[in-house]
Amino acid sequence: MKKKTAANVGDQLRTIVAESVTIAKHLGDFTTKPRVLVIAAIAIVVGSCGVIAGVVLLDLIRLVTNLAYFGRFTLTDIPFSQSHLGLAAVAVPVIGSLIVGLIARYGSEKIRGHGIPEAIEAILLGRSRLDVKVAILKPLSSAIAIGTGGPFGAEGPIIMTGGAVGSLIGQVLPISDSERKTLLVAGAAAGMTTVFGTPIAAIMLAVELLLFEWTPRSFVPVATAAITAALERSWTNLADPLFPFHGGMSVSLVALLCWLFIGTLSGLLSGLLTQMVYACEDLFTKLPIHWMWWPILGGVVVGLGGLIEPNALGVGYYNIAQMLRGDVPPLAGLSLTVVKAVIWAVALGSGTSGGVLAPLLIIGGGMGAVLGPILPAASPGFWPLLAMAAILGGTMRSPLTAIFFAVEITGNTHVLLPLATACITAHLVTVLLLRRSILTEKIARRGHHLLREYRVDPFALAKVSGVMTRKVETLPDTMTLHQAAAFLADPDTKHPSFPVIDGDGHVLGVIDPPTVIRWRRDGKHRRATLRNLLEHTKIALAYPDEYLEGVIERMTNSNVAHFPVVSRDGAKLVGYLSWKDLMRVRVRLVQEEREREALYGWRRVAELSEKNGDAAG
Repeated sequence: MKKKTAANVGDQLRTIVAESVTIAKHLGDFTTKPRVLVIAAIAIVVGSCGVIAGVVLLDLIRLVTNLAYFGRFTLTDIPFSQSHLGLAAVAVPVIGSLIVGLIARYGSEKIRGHGIPEAIEAILLGRSRLDVKVAILKPLSSAIAIGTGGPFGAEGPIIMTGGAVGSLIGQVLPISDSERKTLLVAGAAAGMTTVFGTPIAAIMLAVELLLFEWTPRSFVPVATAAITAALERSWTNLADPLFPFHGGMSVSLVALLCWLFIGTLSGLLSGLLTQMVYACEDLFTKLPIHWMWWPILGGVVVGLGGLIEPNALGVGYYNIAQMLRGDVPPLAGLSLTVVKAVIWAVALGSGTSGGVLAPLLIIGGGMGAVLGPILPAASPGFWPLLAMAAILGGTMRSPLTAIFFAVEITGNTHVLLPLATACITAHLVTVLLLRRSILTEKIARRGHHLLREYRVDPFALAKVSGVMTRKVETLPDTMTLHQAAAFLADPDTKHPSFPVIDGDGHVLGVIDPPTVIRWRRDGKHRRATLRNLLEHTKIALAYPDEYLEGVIERMTNSNVAHFPVVSRDGAKLVGYLSWKDLMRVRVRLVQEEREREALYGWRRVAELSEKNGDAAG
């Protein structure tokens, strides 16, 4: 008998070990499956389409500009300052804005605005579905708006356009909503890579702003699309890097303080710009006219601003190049910054189609040009570059994107440290000052909450044994249906459900008031025991070493709120798990965030000081 008992124990131990090994094999750092290879292959096609869309958009902008201001059918880059229209130039943005308003009114309202908020909204609320109208009308309206002097960038429209292309391809193929989201973002990253030649920054923008997750299943296809776009971009005539810069600054304590200073000012200016844009939008909403006519009023302001500072019109990439060469004096930088900020905020608030990235670079570069003479000596263009990146990182609240963007457009890796210092400082300032960024405020105004903090799911790391109730009130299997009904109806009964166990502690099932009512309706005898009533009942169980993520899924699928927790060596009851117990994980996280505790030694000193103070009192 002893040998048999020992053999049984040994078998049980081997079973436990085998089950533990099986559980370990199913767990890993990531949940990505080979399906990612299929989506990555599709992302190559999406990346190629993004390149085509980007090149077409840039050519359209140049063509519209040359037709509107110079009467030439050419794709040559000509600065707005060389236009000879004089006062008539005021009418050009007005006409362009009228056309954009008509396209938005009778084509698709989704073409209005930055482009990035609309892409985010499609991801979060629209199952990542964008239609053909957006793919066609967004670049067309943006080319008209920017080409007729609109002070916008091409990155927002191309992100929306590339995203629409990725979404359309995803809608044709049999893929999930999550995979369609990945393709949408892949198209956006490809478009941004095409315009600026910044694949790493495009990938980081996807991670920081668009994907709302950090997993290989989404990251790998997006990176594939961006790399594809970078490769194919090299076959075009687009400059690489876009704005070469070879300068820098020596590292010192004084330099570090100045980088922090630039970051702080950039953060404050970022907050001001965000407030300006939405203050203008609020003013337009109060006008007693249809929103289709708002862009015309914005066009008037743009036209007047162009008379004061022609360089503030359009994308203005040549302004960025001049700043990085150190060719913009302080007064010119101040004029460009003020005029660009005003006409950009008004035009964007009016609902015209255009992006925010290039204007932010110019506004930040102008601030850097103004401050350069009073800051320590550095390479020409260094301070404008630092302010450009910091404004970008602060306003968009994507500091890593801003850092890599500045490195890639200049081809200069030696400025990483000052860029990181300034961008992260600006990011911190805006996070503390403003609840939303310029990109997410629009979504919030439409009644949708957005959270951009990515954390590991706590339920994927916590085990059942860490939250379950260990002292469980149970019912014996010999209890009759009548006794169970009386017990559950007793006002002193504190819980709605109870596990039923036999004499050896094995779980037979769980009963609650709905179960008892169902038995009575089915005509079960009042003296029937719980053992007999639960004889053919399927039991939903949990084990102490299980992770809560899987248990929650089973709870949801089985539509129950309570699981008995049993041991793997005999299914004996060891605990009870309810939704209330699951909330302990959340409570624990809150405690980790809010409870502040010093090291033991310091805490001990504080306690002794309090005691001495009480004694002295």
